[in-house]
Amino acid sequence: MSRTALTKITASGNRSRLRRATTAVASAGVAALVLAACGGSDGDSSPGHDGHGSKSPAASAPAEKGGHNAADVTFAKGMIPHHRQAVEMADLAPSRAGSTEVKKLAEEIKKAQDPEIKTLSGWLTSWGEEVPAKGAMDHSAHGMGGMMTPEEMDELKKASGKAFDTAFMKMMIKHHEGAVTMAKTEKAKGAFPGAKKMADAIIKSQTAEIARMNGLLGKD
Repeated sequence: MSRTALTKITASGNRSRLRRATTAVASAGVAALVLAACGGSDGDSSPGHDGHGSKSPAASAPAEKGGHNAADVTFAKGMIPHHRQAVEMADLAPSRAGSTEVKKLAEEIKKAQDPEIKTLSGWLTSWGEEVPAKGAMDHSAHGMGGMMTPEEMDELKKASGKAFDTAFMKMMIKHHEGAVTMAKTEKAKGAFPGAKKMADAIIKSQTAEIARMNGLLGKD
C-alpha cells in the first residue's frame, strides 16, 4: 500500500474517533443540564414556586397557628357579657311589654344572640382563653359598649306596658349601638374569619333593628 493511501486511512480514522468523542461530550453535557433542572425543581426554596420550596412550610406556619389575634379575643370576651345582658332584657318582654311588636323584637334578639354566646364561648375555649363568668364579670362591664347600669336594669324590671316598651327600645338602641361599634373594631383589627363574619352579621342585623325601634318610637 502506498504511503499516500495509508495517510488517508489514518486521517479518516482520527476524524471518526473525534466525532465519537465530541458526541459523547455533548451527550454528557445535556444529561448534566437535565439533572440540574430536575434537582432545581425538587429543591428550589424560592417563594415563587407555589409552596414547593423547602422554606415555604416554615414561612406559612405563623399564619396557620391559631388563626386569631388579640383583637379577636377582646371581641369575644366583650361580646359575651354584652349579649347576655341583651338576652336578660329580652327575657323581660313577654311578661312586661304592652306591644306585640316589642315582644316579637325581643324574641328575635334572644333567638339571634343566644347561639352567638355559645359560639363565642367555644372560640375562647379552643384558643385557651377563659370564658367570662356570669354575674360579677357581667356587672363589671355595665356602662361599657352601651351596656345598661344596674340602676337602668332595675328601672326596666319595674316598668310595664307602654312605659316598658319605650324604656326597652331606648335602652336597646343604646345597647345595639355599642355592639355595632365593637363589631366594627373586630372587622378592622381582627384576624379570625369566623369572628369577622359574626361581626359583619351583628352590624347588619343590629343596625336594622335600631332603625326598626326608632320607627316604633316615632309612632308613639
